[in-house]
Amino acid sequence: MGVTVARHAALPSRAAAGEIVCAAEDVGLDRGGRALLDAVSLELRAGEVLALLGPNGAGKSTLLSLFSGDTPPDRGTVTFAGREISEWSLADLSRRRGVLLQDNQLLFPFTVHQVVEMGRAPWRRTPLEDEDNEAISASLDAADIARLGSRRVPSLSGGERARVAFARVIAGRTGVLMLDEPTAALDLGHQEAVLSLARERARAGDAVLVVLHDLNLAGAYADRIALLRAGRLVACDAPERVLTAELIGEVYGTEVEVIPHPRTGARIVLPVRG
Repeated sequence: MGVTVARHAALPSRAAAGEIVCAAEDVGLDRGGRALLDAVSLELRAGEVLALLGPNGAGKSTLLSLFSGDTPPDRGTVTFAGREISEWSLADLSRRRGVLLQDNQLLFPFTVHQVVEMGRAPWRRTPLEDEDNEAISASLDAADIARLGSRRVPSLSGGERARVAFARVIAGRTGVLMLDEPTAALDLGHQEAVLSLARERARAGDAVLVVLHDLNLAGAYADRIALLRAGRLVACDAPERVLTAELIGEVYGTEVEVIPHPRTGARIVLPVRG
């Protein structure tokens, strides 16, 4: 009775806490005769924040691109929800994972509200389209940009544009968030707000994969840290086991000291100066 076939399509179900939603097994990727990733195996689970850390050129963004399905590996396999990621259509993947890339510049004069609304595009002509207004409003509030709704994106500061891009991704309500340096252009308060929201989404059952450069943010918000160096996985464990002076010093080539936060106990990494 006037209902499209798409509205009858099976909608993705949320994974149970601790369930593997995405996994890379012995993946490798070569470019220009150099291995960007080599024999990396890693799992992302529902209900966790998994942070990818490592120095420049370690392969963090490349690994996230493989997990998201945007780049196929040259070696090894990537699975999503139990199937090889190459078997998923782009439409199906877009309903199951939201991706925030480093390069998320928007040069066209869309308004903030229009850009965040784009995050709902995968749900058009499905029953979840009915959540559009609520999801957009909640995402604008969560990213602290509701007051900017009618502004044109090119008129915003770099930090404001970064928050718009983040709001667009979380508006999709996919259950899996893959965020490539979401705090890079943000001030201190909004860095904390973005990762607090990522932490809340994991607590609600989402799987969150996030590339970070700030070791202390990773120590404060991640359940596990995957540490990469020169395309290889050096360690993957709880922050207190990865953020050690010996391991960080070895991987980054810089002498550091690690102290516990006086209130939370989270590891704080400081360079040794003087």
